[in-house]
Amino acid sequence: MTTVILAIVAGAFLFWSLLKSVEKTKKSLKIARNLLAKTFLQIIGVMALIGLVLAAVPPELIKKLLGGSNEVLSTLYGAIIGTVTIIPGFIAFPLSKSLYESGAHLIAIAAFITTLTMVGFATIPIEVRHFGKKFTFYRNALSFVFAIGIALGMGVLL
Repeated sequence: MTTVILAIVAGAFLFWSLLKSVEKTKKSLKIARNLLAKTFLQIIGVMALIGLVLAAVPPELIKKLLGGSNEVLSTLYGAIIGTVTIIPGFIAFPLSKSLYESGAHLIAIAAFITTLTMVGFATIPIEVRHFGKKFTFYRNALSFVFAIGIALGMGVLL
């Protein structure tokens, strides 16, 4: 329902923009289309590369790393794995459940999910192009630190 509302609002603003200036609206739509096409192709390429890496790494190795005897090291491994992968949430959450059922530590799973959603190591080239090196570095570094903090907090709560 929210998507429908957002689409209606976007359509209304597009209509309003057309009323204000047809030429400016057409120009901005062309810019948006080109930017979307370039970004989409880059994201598809990055996801394909990550998919190949994940296909080469056996799931048993990931489970061993996240459920090892050293919980701190397992948490760090979870954070690193989450940092370098691109997995949609609808896949990450069931994967996390299966990892937990296989013996992975909750803190390691929390670190995996938080870094997965907050840190974008694989998308750094795209982010640098759009936001610059300094912003990208600080955003990713702070996101990693905060993700570890969130994972530790989840470990205390759970």
